Amino acid sequence: MAHNRKYVPSALGLIQGRVRNDLKLMDQDYIESLLIQSGYCEDAPFTWVGLLYRYGLENKTIPRYGRISKKYGDASLIVDLKMEILQWADRNNLNLLRSILMIAALDALIHAGKKYKRPTELLEAERAKYGTIPATVEECERVYGREE
Repeated sequence: MAHNRKYVPSALGLIQGRVRNDLKLMDQDYIESLLIQSGYCEDAPFTWVGLLYRYGLENKTIPRYGRISKKYGDASLIVDLKMEILQWADRNNLNLLRSILMIAALDALIHAGKKYKRPTELLEAERAKYGTIPATVEECERVYGREE
């Protein structure tokens, strides 16, 4: 399957649960524009980046790496996000959900950029706009408000 994308996100639930608004908030076009503007994929050992968000029991934004595909040209990155935090944000604060997805993507891409000696300045500037991912539902409620 040939395509001209430079960034392709996807999601997989490791535990039972559903996040209804995640796909529309992954900002594929915006993140891809940052990669293109920075020259992230130019002269790299890959032609595009696939990021898999795994929804489970913990937050880990330093990515696991898959092999770079010789056939498809992609660098595969995998990050883990805590399902209960995503579900809380999905029900209560879509801006928080978007921020969590953006933080995870930027952290992974910056880490990979440093590993593969890619330009990360634009990604780092964007990442500086965000805080941290809440660790608990209680933190979400305290900082972002309780569901009415």
